[in-house]
Amino acid sequence: MASQQTGTGSATATNASAVGRVPHPEHTAVSLGRTGSDEPAGTRGKTAIADLVVVKIAGIAAREIPGVYDMGGGLSRTIGAVRDRVPVGRPSVGRGVKVEVGEVQTAIDLDLVVEYGVAIADLARDVRENVISAVERTTGLEVVEVNVTVNDVHLPEDDQDNGQGEARVA
Repeated sequence: MASQQTGTGSATATNASAVGRVPHPEHTAVSLGRTGSDEPAGTRGKTAIADLVVVKIAGIAAREIPGVYDMGGGLSRTIGAVRDRVPVGRPSVGRGVKVEVGEVQTAIDLDLVVEYGVAIADLARDVRENVISAVERTTGLEVVEVNVTVNDVHLPEDDQDNGQGEARVA
């Protein structure tokens, strides 16, 4: 660091700015201490994980499970489909995922569309296990619950029809 204090000094906004970093208001000051200090590294600051981080990790992990066709409720999927067709952005991996993130724990709600013929109870268990594993491994947060809601079933003929079938009315 550019300007460390010896002894029991601490990093201040001035010290952080001196090295080009702006301190975040949610983070605590980093205690520099003496070299060889008995203070464990984990107590020298705070790590905050944004909700969006957990949303993206959970969304990706849920989509990795075979049998998950899409995520989100009806309106969410419709809006997402329109958004996905616009060439500017990427598909939203967070669609159908809601989270509550605390300092050490998180709770996750997932809205799924499943493929027809998939055992929903088994799929929900596999999604839950994969999401818990991915979020805990990546963030270090304890996942206290993963609630899975199946909103729809994707039928094979949904892909085949695409408006090319015979019209019922003339």
